Amino acid sequence: MRPSILCAVLTLGGAPAFAQGPARPLNWDSLAAEAVRNLSAYLAINSTNPPGNELATARFLQQVLQRDGIEAQILDTTELGAGRANLYARLHGRGTKKAIALVNHMDVVPVMRQFWTVDPFAGLVQDGYVWGRGALDMKGEGIVQLMALIALKRSGVTLDRDIVFIANADEEVGGGGADLFVQRHADLLKDVEFLMTEGGDNLVEDGHLAYYGVGVAEKRAFWQKITVHGTPSHGSRPTKQNPVPRLVDALSRLGHYETALHATPGVAKYFRDIATRYQAPQRAWLSDVTAALGDSTARAWITSNVYWNAILRNTISLTVVTGSNKTNVIPAEASAEVDIRLLPDQDTAVVRAELLRVVSDTAVHWQTMFPPKAPLDSPIDTDLFRAIVRAAGERDPNVRVTTPMLTGATDRPFYRALGIVTYGFDPFKVEKADSQRGVHGNDERVSVASVGFGVRYLYDVLRYAQ
Repeated sequence: MRPSILCAVLTLGGAPAFAQGPARPLNWDSLAAEAVRNLSAYLAINSTNPPGNELATARFLQQVLQRDGIEAQILDTTELGAGRANLYARLHGRGTKKAIALVNHMDVVPVMRQFWTVDPFAGLVQDGYVWGRGALDMKGEGIVQLMALIALKRSGVTLDRDIVFIANADEEVGGGGADLFVQRHADLLKDVEFLMTEGGDNLVEDGHLAYYGVGVAEKRAFWQKITVHGTPSHGSRPTKQNPVPRLVDALSRLGHYETALHATPGVAKYFRDIATRYQAPQRAWLSDVTAALGDSTARAWITSNVYWNAILRNTISLTVVTGSNKTNVIPAEASAEVDIRLLPDQDTAVVRAELLRVVSDTAVHWQTMFPPKAPLDSPIDTDLFRAIVRAAGERDPNVRVTTPMLTGATDRPFYRALGIVTYGFDPFKVEKADSQRGVHGNDERVSVASVGFGVRYLYDVLRYAQ
């Protein structure tokens, strides 16, 4: 970020009162090496979900925290089921300001071992990387949060805000850990003003850092199952009571329907911030994306980028289709599952009515597969956002801090529903290719250098936010 831009952002709403420097010097090389060792051991605990096995990971985190005199509670073991748990810890400050929570999840997605070149659960440190399922999503970030908390404790720095550490179960399947934590332990969160978890994106391409991304918003899943009933019979005798053609017609209408385009404030800022990376006329289009969407040439160019297209509209993806289980049998029913993702300012009732209008067939039955999470959109005129800008600017003065929208899903909406300002914060600098290949893919890894970078970066953010 340019110094002038950094100054302008920091003065939004008045400058925060930053904490004094650390009372005791820290050996950052030693902390980075300790973080790598902890991450290696953490990755070696197989917490594939299902079934989860988060009780083992919670015990590991508890032991690491206890070595530095930070008490950690293992919670919700009965409610979450056998072998599962949430974890909570708090580093106490003076309490003159509200707390900041660091939230991560302990579960990881399954692996297909035959496509990995290393053991995904060995915690291998090799060739300058820490390898394993969860290195990026999100055990790596969990260890960075843990070590930043420990660094604050060891430094003796004055804290006006308590720092809360929460490790949740079950993010990768249903978000049950965070949902349960919010429902059962709202008292532990009543003084929390800010929360940081996954959902940021520091874009690195060919070794060049394009921006630091802070996630302030994410889309909501509004998954639908649509079903058409019919009369089963032999496939050799076609009948108009075959539900498959009617379902296909409905899916065709949905597949060809183009939802309306519009930019939320955070997305408009994101496009303005990245506009400087482009030449005319693209630079002008991105600088005012709302106006550009009214121009057919600009609109075609912008929406050709699958990510940009997804953050500018509600999206509809046809994914699962089920009919007969045998070629010569006309089924009694045919169904499909549709992955619908809504911008945070959308009303689900309005969207549903529009879907019914598009399909226009009363024989098609709609079912919302699970209740959508609360809308997620957080402000940027805050002490914590300014602290992120300051810490990022100290590392890369000419790189902007911007606000990409997450098209996937995190546990943030559960916490945002309590009024907590939530940010997706990425402590790493990871090549785009590594992220795309490794997150939910194969040979997931994070560089040793990124681990050390992340601990100190997050430490500074927390210190500056005091």
